[in-house]
Amino acid sequence: MARRVELDTHSQLLKQLGMGIFKQRLPWLGGDLQTLRDTLRPVNFPLDCGEEILIDVPAMPSGAAGPGQLLALLDCPAKTQPTSGLVLLLHGLGGSSRREGLRRMALALQQAGFAVLRLNLRGADPGRHLAAGTYAAECNSDLGPVLQRARKLCQQLANDGFAAKTALPLLGAGISLGGTMLLNACLETRHAPAAGKPVLDGLVCTSSPLDLAACSASIESPRNTVYKRWLLKRLVRQTLADPAGVTPSEQQLLCGVAGQGSVASIRDFDAAITAPRWGYRDVDAYYSGASPLAALHASRTGLPPTLIVQALDDPWVPADAAQGLADQKAPSSDWLEVLMTNHGGHNGFHGRGGCWGDQLVVRWLSQFVA
Repeated sequence: MARRVELDTHSQLLKQLGMGIFKQRLPWLGGDLQTLRDTLRPVNFPLDCGEEILIDVPAMPSGAAGPGQLLALLDCPAKTQPTSGLVLLLHGLGGSSRREGLRRMALALQQAGFAVLRLNLRGADPGRHLAAGTYAAECNSDLGPVLQRARKLCQQLANDGFAAKTALPLLGAGISLGGTMLLNACLETRHAPAAGKPVLDGLVCTSSPLDLAACSASIESPRNTVYKRWLLKRLVRQTLADPAGVTPSEQQLLCGVAGQGSVASIRDFDAAITAPRWGYRDVDAYYSGASPLAALHASRTGLPPTLIVQALDDPWVPADAAQGLADQKAPSSDWLEVLMTNHGGHNGFHGRGGCWGDQLVVRWLSQFVA
């Protein structure tokens, strides 16, 4: 079990960002209530006025699905406010551009002067009809075209007069599995805008799985039964809504006889759907190949300045992987910061004065704009 974090462990980083240590507030005490806050008390967001942008993506490498399009929504700050950068914002497992946590983070970034590109991954609502197949923790063949389009948007936003300068930095923010995807994309240097340049100019990953096998096992624990059922219901529904349909074997696994399929866990789903669709030999090969932890331990160069945020009481993502990175981070690894908190749940971080996690994302990414 990950040890408790001392309050002054990250004082230097937080002081640099002008932030205090996270303190949970009543009544959202403990990892579960922090995680469920947006579900138990829905937020009244303004009307979603994001500009729809369609991004062409190729066929999945395994051939399980052909070419298609991903739907992204572009949010720009008020025209009276100069745009400081473009943030590519990715949702997590079972999510979409409409999810409460993602919309809240996008609004915080927008109010701070960032343009935000909220991406719906392959298979996610509301872009489900635009591309066959489903997404995975490593889906670089889809994210490559997205990153290219985002770089063009950086220039377009500058040319259209939204920006105060001629070039906008491209930044990334990933919630849960969205952070895992961005890490994997950044580890593949062919997505970089130029030789020797990082894929992104800055990155923050909140509550992101670094070890997929450990996360899958965590979701299977008895205490997480409600979470598991919720995730599986969303994943199965998204898969069955595939515009290209599902194969007879997938239909049998997902639905079986009288609606009772044999997929009873996230691991079962990944074994039946995710791993074969993305060309992995089996689910263990998928969990190993799509987990960025080993590459992060290798301290590869070429990665953008990256912040990993992890709560010790996250009921979904075990903190051990992030804690190990924090313990072994070399002083020379100035590209990586790992911020551990005692509380916050899974992408919760609801504190006094609003969402501490959203403000942390804003402060971290603001370092990389002129």
